[in-house]
Amino acid sequence: MGPERKVRILVAKPGLDGHDRGAKIIARGFRDAGFEVIYTGLHQSPEQIVTAAIQEDVDGIGLSSLAGAHDYLFSRIIELLKEKDAEDIVVFGGGIIPEDDISNLVRMGVKAVFPPGTPIEEAVRWVRENVKPRK
Repeated sequence: MGPERKVRILVAKPGLDGHDRGAKIIARGFRDAGFEVIYTGLHQSPEQIVTAAIQEDVDGIGLSSLAGAHDYLFSRIIELLKEKDAEDIVVFGGGIIPEDDISNLVRMGVKAVFPPGTPIEEAVRWVRENVKPRK
């Protein structure tokens, strides 16, 4: 039995939000922590994100949303993962998401939401504890 493979995280920017500085910072932080990171770039549809996640065989999807469409975009991604029998991919998110929306996202199946100002170390620790290589 070889060494356990690294956790693979897809960092994605769904929707029309044109700001990716935070997503790039978190992607770099995850990479520095030893995770394999795939960054999809800006303006990805839920379908593109789920297709990339399955093709890249990722263990988790980190979604960054600043544009206010997180309820629709995050729930659509979770719905598509279920349709493709890939709901074992852990979905988490961050960005400018109103406190009132977080409990709704968690009810939908988003496992964690990191608001602006969350230290990268906190997100890294959460991924280490909650995202494991898929079988």
